[in-house]
Amino acid sequence: MITIPRTTLAPGLEASRVLTGLWQLADLERDGRPFDRDAAARAMAEYVDAGLTTFDMADHYGSAEDVTGIFRTTVRPDASAQFLTKWVPEPGPVTAAQVRTAVDRACARMRTERIDLMQFHAWTWADPRWLDALWHLEALRDEGRIGAIGLTNFDTAHVRVAAASGIRIATNQVSGSLVDRRFSARLAPYAQAHGVGLLCYGTVLGGFLSERWLGAPEPDWDALETWSQMKYGRFIRAAGGWHPFQALLETVATIARRHGVSVANVACRWVLDQPGVAGIIVGARLGKSAHVADTARIFGFALDDADRAAIAAAQAALTPIPGDCGDEYRQPPFLTASGDLSHHVSNFPKPFEVRARAGGGQQAFSGTVWEPMAGYCRAVRVGDRIVVSGTTATHGPRAIGGTDAAAQAHFAIDKIAGALQSLGGRLEDVIRTRVFVSDRAHWEPVARAHGERFGHVQPANTLVEARLIGDEYLVEIEAEAVVGGG
Repeated sequence: MITIPRTTLAPGLEASRVLTGLWQLADLERDGRPFDRDAAARAMAEYVDAGLTTFDMADHYGSAEDVTGIFRTTVRPDASAQFLTKWVPEPGPVTAAQVRTAVDRACARMRTERIDLMQFHAWTWADPRWLDALWHLEALRDEGRIGAIGLTNFDTAHVRVAAASGIRIATNQVSGSLVDRRFSARLAPYAQAHGVGLLCYGTVLGGFLSERWLGAPEPDWDALETWSQMKYGRFIRAAGGWHPFQALLETVATIARRHGVSVANVACRWVLDQPGVAGIIVGARLGKSAHVADTARIFGFALDDADRAAIAAAQAALTPIPGDCGDEYRQPPFLTASGDLSHHVSNFPKPFEVRARAGGGQQAFSGTVWEPMAGYCRAVRVGDRIVVSGTTATHGPRAIGGTDAAAQAHFAIDKIAGALQSLGGRLEDVIRTRVFVSDRAHWEPVARAHGERFGHVQPANTLVEARLIGDEYLVEIEAEAVVGGG
């Protein structure tokens, strides 16, 4: 019998390196289909008995949290298992009471007093209130209601912002597969250096990385069976389409045959072998189908140099998935089941308060203590022109980003984006930025952060060393924009 390896995600939280994902329970209940929660809970026992003791779910995965509660109290009350969930609130204000309600709701559904790992998703970086949610989760962690805090679909820049601001992050759950290698570029090196374990989902592309699709004709993309297939079908098309995907699949199948394992095994093994990956998430349709024995075979073989070289050659023919991790939920192309955010978010409120300007136009206020004291606003719009004040990494009374100049720069640019959005603009409308660093030693990380955020816009720019007000501030940025190019 193959032993499933384990990994430590946080102090006191050890997990199997393959986690069983329960997203597909929502699909089983789609359109009001009958669903037997008790049968699904009983099906979890087979996974635990095989050493696959860790389950991943979310507040919006249908009855997943409720099924977990049945398993914990009725099916196997004494089972040694780990249950990870997510909280995915709509964008906008976040209060301590809202966060407590979300944790209480998850605990009630899962029939527990403590969540092993609560993972948080933010829909937009332009609204800085996502940090409020994490600080409120930190308080509940200190109370003992949460064992550890994880992130989900965070890009590298915002893992950096959160970590540098003192949030104790255990994990970041992101898409990762033979087709989607974004995690390995910037995120994995940063996460590994800062003790954040990556949990990769989408590893078998909703089943597309399997023998079933080897040599198969291109499917009708508008008539797929599951939400997973709808979602990962978009990844395949974004990566160049069916033909290069089939070439990759044939390469993987050849390797699988040589090792006497499945295509899915090879796909999973490749992701698990990548630096920084703490574990992968393999979905289960509890009560409908089980792949426990096949999943265990992931740990019964090893890829060699020839295997990895063959895979790399096939991957070279693919078009890289654009952007950084999580971008598929925040900007086009939206690589979601529906192809947009219509099934996820009802609206995006303005990040900042907007008032009519006495002399005409509009003003945006970010709420820092400096604005009323010094008599200014975050940004002004007159006609199609928006001018954004010098912006530091400040949110309410807090300085953000600690001593990490790049983290401060990213957060300042987020606030600029929030001011622009509040006044009807966007970063793409920016025509000039001015960047002030407190020490010339910080110029390169700040410039690189500016490049990450404005590289596709390339506004006129000035970067100078200046003595900033406040020793905690390493960078200040101002911007000018013309909406719609004037």
